[in-house]
Amino acid sequence: MLILCLYVDDLIYTGNNVEMMEEFKKSMMEEFEMTDLGLMNYFLGVEVIQKAAGNFIFQKKYAQEILEKFKMADCKEIGTPLEPGMKLCKDINGVTVDSSFYKQLVGSLMYLTFTRPDLMYGVSVISRYMDIPTKMHLNAAKRILRYVKGTIDYRVFYNSQGGSDFVGFIDSDYAGDIDDRKGTSGHVFMLNYRAITWSSKKQQIVTLSTIEAEFVAAASCACQAIWLRRMLEALGDKQEGSTIIFCDNIFAIKLLRNPVMHGRSKHIDVRFHFLRNLCNDGVVELEYCKSGNQLADILTKSLKQPFPRN
Repeated sequence: MLILCLYVDDLIYTGNNVEMMEEFKKSMMEEFEMTDLGLMNYFLGVEVIQKAAGNFIFQKKYAQEILEKFKMADCKEIGTPLEPGMKLCKDINGVTVDSSFYKQLVGSLMYLTFTRPDLMYGVSVISRYMDIPTKMHLNAAKRILRYVKGTIDYRVFYNSQGGSDFVGFIDSDYAGDIDDRKGTSGHVFMLNYRAITWSSKKQQIVTLSTIEAEFVAAASCACQAIWLRRMLEALGDKQEGSTIIFCDNIFAIKLLRNPVMHGRSKHIDVRFHFLRNLCNDGVVELEYCKSGNQLADILTKSLKQPFPRN
C-alpha cells in the first residue's frame, strides 16, 4: 500500500491534477491543524528520494536498525536470502529457540519486504514456523539478515516518464512445502516497467498437478489484477484492453483456452471457468513467457546467485 501511495503522489504532481491536490490540502488545513512539509523524504521507515526522472524508495535506515537490534550488524555478507534448493520443514526433534525473539525477527523482516521483493519468498517461508521455531528456522532467518547486510543499498525506482503499461507475472511452486505438500503462489505487477505490488503466499489447497498449481496462482493473480485496474481507474489511469499476465506453463494456458474439459481438469472446474470468463470478457489475458524471463520466479523458490556480467 505504501508503494501505491507513492505512485499516487507521483501521478498527481506529474499529471494535470496539481490544482486538485492544492485544493485538497487547503481544505484539510481548514478542517485540521496541518503543516505542509513539502515533498516527502521519510515516512514510517520508508525513505524517498524524489527527482525529475522519478522516485527512489528504500529502507536502508530501517535495515540498519534491525541488523543492530538482532546483533547482526557485523555479520558476514551472503549472496542469496535462502540456500538454493533448501526446503524448510517442521523440525520436531530440533532444538527449540525463543519464540518471542523469532517472531520479532520475522516481523521486522516482513516490514522490510515493502521495498524488497527479493526478500518476499524467504520471509514467507520462515514465517510458517513461528509457532515452534527451532535452531534450523532461526539460522534461515539469520541468513536473510546476512543477505540484507550485503544488499542494504538496494532501491526501487519509479520512472516519472513513459506510458502506463500494466502487466503481471505469475509463477507457482508445485507441492513445495514438505510438511503438507501445498504449493506457493507468487505474482508481481508492473506499471511502466516498475514493480508496484508483489506477493508470495502458500496455497490453501493441495494441488494434484503443476497445471492446477498454476491455475491456483493465476486465479489469485487475476483477482489482484481486477482490484488494481479499479484502483488505477479511480486515479484517472483507466486501463484500455486486457491486462497481460505472463505465465511460464504453456499447458496451463492451453487448458485455459481449450473449452473441452477432460479428466485432468474436472477437479479445477471452478477456477477454470473463472479465468475463462475473465479472458473472454477481455479483463485479463494469459501469455506464455520463458522461464528465464519469469520475474515472479523469485517469489516461489530460492534461486542461485546470478553470475556477474562483464
